[in-house]
Parts: sequence; C-alpha cells; structure tokens
Amino acid sequence: MTNSASQAATRAAVLRYTAFDVNGEGGNPAGVVLDARGMDEARMQEIAAEVGYSETAFLIEEAAGERRYRIRYFSPLAEVAFCGHATIATAVALAEREGTGNVLFRTSAGEVPVETREEDGRILATLTSVAPSVRPVDDADLATALAALRWDATELDAEFPPRIANAGNDHLVLAAGSRARLADLDYDFGALGDLMARGGWTTVQLVWRESETVFHARDPFPPGGVVEDSATGAAAAAFGAYLRSLDLVAPPARVTIHQGEDMGRPSRLLVDVPSGSDTGIRVSGTAAPIGG
Repeated sequence: MTNSASQAATRAAVLRYTAFDVNGEGGNPAGVVLDARGMDEARMQEIAAEVGYSETAFLIEEAAGERRYRIRYFSPLAEVAFCGHATIATAVALAEREGTGNVLFRTSAGEVPVETREEDGRILATLTSVAPSVRPVDDADLATALAALRWDATELDAEFPPRIANAGNDHLVLAAGSRARLADLDYDFGALGDLMARGGWTTVQLVWRESETVFHARDPFPPGGVVEDSATGAAAAAFGAYLRSLDLVAPPARVTIHQGEDMGRPSRLLVDVPSGSDTGIRVSGTAAPIGG
C-alpha cells in the first residue's frame, strides 16, 4: 500500500461508540470518522449506509490545534443537520485521543460547543444546542401523526400540548398519558415517514412524565430508515426547550430522560434547561466503544 493510500484508509476508519449508555450498556450506536478530509457527500453517505447505525458523524478539522471542527451527520438514507448522540460519541472519541476540554463543532444547524471532562472514572460530554424554538403543530398534521401512530387523542397528557420543537432540527413532541401507552409502540412506518418528510421533522419525540424532572421517551425515526432511536440527543435538547417554553419546568432545571428501555437498550440523557428563551439547551451523556 502506498503512503497516500495508507493515509486515505486511516482517514476512512470508522470508530463505533454507543452514546448515552448506562454503565457501558445500552445507549445508541453511532459511527465516528475522526478525519474525513477529502471525502465527498457520496462517500460519506455510502459509509453511513454500510455502518447501518441511525447516524455516522464525519469530522474535518478547521484550525490546527484550535479544536474547531466541521461535523456532518448521515443516517443510512440521508444527511441530517444535527445529531445529538453522534455528537456525544464524537466528543468522547476525541477526548480519549487528545484529552478532555472544550471543542467547537460547526454543524449544518449552527455552532455547537461541547465540553468533555472526567466524572466518576468516565468521560462525560456536554453539548450546548443552537438557539431553540417551539411552535404549534398544524391540526391536520397532528391528526395524521396520531393516526399513523395508532394513538387516540384521548391518550395524550393534556398538560403537555403537542408542539414542534427545534434545537437544531424539528421534532414533533407528543406526551402519552400513561407508561403503558408509551410502551405499546406499533406504528405505520410508511405513513409516519411520509408525514415527517413533508414537515421536515427528524423524529417524533414521544414522552411520558414519571415525575417533575424525570421522563421516559421513544423516538421513531423513519426519515432515516430507522424504526426507533434508543437515545436521541437532538430531540432531548428540543424537549428541554419545549418544557421551558410552556413553563413546565422552572429554569435553571435538570431533567433526566430515560430512553431505549422498551428496546432493551436503556439510555440516560441529562438535560439542563437554563433561563432565557433563546439560550441553548445543554445535553450530557457518556459514550462507550463498541466491542472494546
């Protein structure tokens, strides 16, 4: 192998991490390419499809020694503007190789600073989202979403009205009135995917409130070719903005989201909600190498 070919192979190496894991178990798998220099979109998409995880992140250093990077995320089917669990996985992978500290990721949704630090013998990564927004959902779209989910409107929690929340990309937020309703997820993949594609929604954030600051979540992701995500950092950030916008928490507040339990991949996402309507939401979690 020539030197140039060897360098290209090294750059194309895909690391595999599970993000938002619980003591090394569960979490959401993500592919990570720490050096994607010279890769075009077609090659990134090809690698993401080969890896088969809900997202693979591709990193390009923008300023040597300054820890500033361009990051792009691809599902097996398409590029997405922002992905929380792949951001956490990438930040942990970088910290393991270069040491903990602050990095800046330039995503297609905007700049996302990430802090890594050691905590309880693990590397904990905390991302701060772009300025979030929350808006009403169209009545017809809501009816279509409920029909695709095979949910009835009476099964929703009236204290948590449906909204579109964005902290990098759009997510429809729906709150189940019971844990049993959340656990019984059997939806029309094609119908929900078509609706989400028309609306530009990345996932549907289905939640159930266990207590004032503890929630359980499930996230269908048909636009990415994935039935369900086991941990969704982007949706968690959007949900933090949703809670703040509707005065459902009193900032500053920390919210814990348990996700992936019904898939057998328990995940834990820590969401810090600061004051200020346009202040970014902080999402923290760990990540563990897969198979290592």
